[in-house]
Amino acid sequence: MVRDAVDLVMEQWARARPDLDPSPMGVLGRLSRVTRIAERELKTLFSEFGLERGEFDVLATLRRADSPGGLTAGALARSSMVTSGAVTNRLDRLVAKGYVTRDLDPANRRTVIVALTPAGRDLIDRAVAAHLDNERRILAALDQQHQDDLAATLRTLLLSLGDDPNDP
Repeated sequence: MVRDAVDLVMEQWARARPDLDPSPMGVLGRLSRVTRIAERELKTLFSEFGLERGEFDVLATLRRADSPGGLTAGALARSSMVTSGAVTNRLDRLVAKGYVTRDLDPANRRTVIVALTPAGRDLIDRAVAAHLDNERRILAALDQQHQDDLAATLRTLLLSLGDDPNDP
């Protein structure tokens, strides 16, 4: 069996505290390490498009919403699970780059509507295609059945922890 860094940590705990079962570290430690490595790979890809992760998230949210009029800044904040201040910073950068517009809603001048520009739509279409290719590359060690099984297992865990499908 090929060993990884988590195996070493678990063996160390087994020696240091033989009265404890370190097996949960086998799952959560590996999830943590996979997340860190995947995030690094995603960051590299996004930088190739001149984007940070949060900017990609905003553009992707606008694109998948497929709302020609755009979304409210509030809807973007809820979708990205960050503060309205963080969304404002992301939007400032994306407006400056020419990828989104930010206009007052004529029906309610207190509401800001954010929409993709043609350049923003083109960029996110290219970036999301590359992103999916990158994710496939990251998961290449797992055949489709293993990927499906892992996705199902992680869904079960997320739901057991109270994950709300209506709170992306």
